Amino acid sequence: MAGHRIQVGQIWKKMDTGESYIVTKVFTEALTTYAVLRKTGAETESRLRVRVTHTGQGQQIVGFTLATNAEEL
Repeated sequence: MAGHRIQVGQIWKKMDTGESYIVTKVFTEALTTYAVLRKTGAETESRLRVRVTHTGQGQQIVGFTLATNAEEL
């Protein structure tokens, strides 16, 4: 599922494991947009830096899906 725009504070679920991640930072570097994700409830674990893809419907993180409501967490 593509979100219109990835924003800090959004929750994304990793498709293969079902783990929830929160977006902590979004930035552009050399014409590429990246999102920094942290596993929810694991503040001390290392963060993931993932590339954001742009589609006709908005932005998406490959391998992740946007968690739209509390039941998906």
